[in-house]
Amino acid sequence: MPAAPTAAVTAEPDLGHHGDAEVTPGLVDLAVNVRRAAMPDWLADPITAALGDLAAYPDPAPARAAVGHRHGRPPDEVLLTAGAAEGFVLIARALRDARRPVVVHPQFTEPEAALRAAGHRVDRVLLDPADGFRLDPAHVPADADLVMIGNPTNPTSVLHPADTVAALARPGRVLVVDEAFADTTLAPGVDGEPESLAARRDLPGLLVVRSLTKTWGLAGLRIGYLLGDAGLLARLAAAQPLWAVSTPALAAATACAAPAAVAAERAIAAELAADRDHLVTRLSGLPGVRVAGRPASAFVLLHRPGAAEVRQRLREHGWAVRRGDTFPGLGPDWLRIAVRDRATTDAFVDTLARILEA
Repeated sequence: MPAAPTAAVTAEPDLGHHGDAEVTPGLVDLAVNVRRAAMPDWLADPITAALGDLAAYPDPAPARAAVGHRHGRPPDEVLLTAGAAEGFVLIARALRDARRPVVVHPQFTEPEAALRAAGHRVDRVLLDPADGFRLDPAHVPADADLVMIGNPTNPTSVLHPADTVAALARPGRVLVVDEAFADTTLAPGVDGEPESLAARRDLPGLLVVRSLTKTWGLAGLRIGYLLGDAGLLARLAAAQPLWAVSTPALAAATACAAPAAVAAERAIAAELAADRDHLVTRLSGLPGVRVAGRPASAFVLLHRPGAAEVRQRLREHGWAVRRGDTFPGLGPDWLRIAVRDRATTDAFVDTLARILEA
């Protein structure tokens, strides 16, 4: 039996490494999980119009109201940020009194990096690949007063049940759930985002981190937001620079909260699910390649002995994929692959097959 996940003060993957570092001119990008499609007019037009208002300081009130309405929350339970990454920095700086921060890994490395940069001593709970990286709340130390987890999780693409994640909430603890990829998920018979906690107002200490970067291709605009108790968000806002979110980014947040945008997200998630299934099927036919768990987002995680060398060979053949050894709990035999259209997937898998056969 594999050992249960344990809390540890281990190091030391490169927490500052991200997928964009893998991409150089001339390579097909399967390393960055940002959807690359033409921006719809309903999004492009407000962003463009906002350029005419740059002489005025940004006013976040309309965007806070729109985002709050989308998630069934009042505006004071929304804090707009310059991307989800700023949210992690605010959490780390505003909650310096946290006695035992715990980060559940493998996951996006910025939450831990932000905590360490703010002077926190961070414990890790490492989920077991042999168990499909599934979360067991019992493995999180009871005295952890700040817990951070992704759902769906980057890089594993695992979607934890909402009730399982919610079981981590308790009085005296801040529970941070990174839902940057929640809008990429889909489940039969579910109209909205399966397993999201974004609308939950009954859980003590819950902070949900959201991003508009991924689905709408807005990485360069920097727009995200936090959802949670108004008092807790006020603490975070006190650590935020004035006018941190630009007027064009606020316009994007308002547009992406509209019902038509949410409906478009659902349609994109359905298309993504079909493309992801195709990628998983193709990868599963390769010798020695194992796709981790049940992928639920815009990327899949695969294990293959010698993956570090395979990654270098892929680069030589024109393909950029995300290395896995910079994520705590993984190592050099893991690669993360972004879901793309079927033609791109087929060309990639054909190249990978030739490399593995060589």
